[in-house]
Amino acid sequence: MRKLILTTFALICFAISASAQSYTTSAGLGIDFGTGQTLVGPTLKHFFNANNAIEADILFGSNNTLIAAYYQYHQDFKGASGLKWYLGGGPAVNLYSGGSSFFLRPMVGLDYKIDNAPLALSFDWRPSIYLGDTVGDRFTAGRFGLGFKYVFK
Repeated sequence: MRKLILTTFALICFAISASAQSYTTSAGLGIDFGTGQTLVGPTLKHFFNANNAIEADILFGSNNTLIAAYYQYHQDFKGASGLKWYLGGGPAVNLYSGGSSFFLRPMVGLDYKIDNAPLALSFDWRPSIYLGDTVGDRFTAGRFGLGFKYVFK
């Protein structure tokens, strides 16, 4: 299933050659998946200028609630209008029955605004660096994010 989602997203991003528009604010569905569980919930992204954005997620799954805020630096791909790469990161808190954990999440990804439609898609790699007293690994590399967003402006 993961391979199908990743392949479909890659084809959408790279096969579409029509010119796309940039946007300022979007909201929609965020999915966090990879090793372990899949979390789903609302996501909001706001660009302060052409390169700097903040994204906030509140994701739910398997008796967990993940609350995260990320700073993202965006840059256009030359010759691929509407497609941007980004990198950034930020803090996240995972609330679960019996406790909570705090971690930092660096990220690198792609953001695509579909031309003549109020839709934006994103895909990123977002490993987790756990802080505090945790049992087991403090670093989880295999986490990814998908975003399906409605563009307001």
